Amino acid sequence: MCYIYPKIEIPNYLTGNSVIYLDIVSRYPETPSKSPPLLFLHGSFTDARVWDEHFLPYFAQHGYETHAFSLRGHGRSEGRQHLHTWRLADYVADLAQVTATLSQPPVLIGHSMGGMVAQKYLETAPALAGVVLMASVPPQGLLSSNLHMAMRHPFLFQQMLLFSLLGPSYGSIDMMRRLLFSPDMPATKLHEFFGHIQAESQVVSMDMMGLNPLQLKPGQVKIPLLVLGAQRDVFVSPPLIRETARFYQADHHIFPNMAHAMMLEANWQDAAAYLRGWIERAGIRPRPETAAA
Repeated sequence: MCYIYPKIEIPNYLTGNSVIYLDIVSRYPETPSKSPPLLFLHGSFTDARVWDEHFLPYFAQHGYETHAFSLRGHGRSEGRQHLHTWRLADYVADLAQVTATLSQPPVLIGHSMGGMVAQKYLETAPALAGVVLMASVPPQGLLSSNLHMAMRHPFLFQQMLLFSLLGPSYGSIDMMRRLLFSPDMPATKLHEFFGHIQAESQVVSMDMMGLNPLQLKPGQVKIPLLVLGAQRDVFVSPPLIRETARFYQADHHIFPNMAHAMMLEANWQDAAAYLRGWIERAGIRPRPETAAA
């Protein structure tokens, strides 16, 4: 299995520099696959490493070419010094650049904020083999999920706001557990993941609150699409997951014993296996010219 960290050059119009370097983590199966590659997109306050803990090696072992990249200003990608100036459109541009480097249109899997980046990318009618929205910001944006969380978990919502505004130093292990994980997540793992937490662009947060509303219409997306949620998710609740699925007229599934960070939960393999099964059931195949190559 090959494990590499290439860098993708992204034009940086804000600073006047020629490029921003985006870090991408890739894992490949032992035998080259003709199936469409899988491209994973992380959510707020984190980076591509959340996918490499379990999902990238799992899908590579099952015959898929897998990639995850860190958006500008995140993880090992450049642009951290301008993090609070980036817009949602900048993240969409990053996604477009990365997909252009792949051998064929991928199945795009976006988690939380990454799910909204994926939806905004769909406005351009890109060539994709399929889309999976995991615990994603819903089509109408963050307002509904924030209101739900404020009513159901007011103290945790206040903690999250302080963390969002003031940065990771105002977070805590307990807050991360309650916000992202099930109660049985081992403390050692929580401390490990907490080390990867970072600040997020407040401009992007405002874009997702309504400054840059989604332009897609219900039923407009014609490629295979799956919506995944978690019963214990305090941020994107199961009713919002079902609402997103209705908007896209898509299949959905809600995992009963998981929280928001499904790819890192102790029972992460339930989500990975379901996703793999859906890709197979959806009949997602490589483009004819790729299959014939």
